[in-house]
Amino acid sequence: MLSQSLQDALNEQIKNEFYSAHVYLAMSSWFEDKGLPGFAKWMRVQYGEELEHGLKIFDFINDRDGRALVLGFDAPPADWKSPLDVFENSYAHEQKVTAMINNLYAIAQKEPDYATLVLMQWFISEQVEEEKSAKLIVDQLKLAGDSASAILILDRELGARAPADGDAT
Repeated sequence: MLSQSLQDALNEQIKNEFYSAHVYLAMSSWFEDKGLPGFAKWMRVQYGEELEHGLKIFDFINDRDGRALVLGFDAPPADWKSPLDVFENSYAHEQKVTAMINNLYAIAQKEPDYATLVLMQWFISEQVEEEKSAKLIVDQLKLAGDSASAILILDRELGARAPADGDAT
């Protein structure tokens, strides 16, 4: 059974994961508006992953005889200056999520709650991938600079991203 403090922290993370999903959906819309469907698709797939992350924690709380809650959050940003600005924001957002996951791990370690530690280890590994992906695209966009042809090539490459099995996209 989950302690109340850990259950509260995990419910807060569900909210954060669903907020993250909405951030990526807003980014997808921005890219659609700019005529970059590949970038938009990449963000839409990311949206699905974040929903799955929230549901993973939701199910975990329920499986541990806790009470999963769906908490509200503010609307995400809707405008950015450029594709690079979007991905710099995405990378910074993932770094914040990593800090949140690390904090949850520390709470579970203090309890000690070994089942939650195992769950958080999965999220820690996932965040390594999330940060790596966002940083790589930031680096590629910096290399592309103002080259429209480079941006269009990257748009085509990002459009090839497929949802992972089980993603809600």
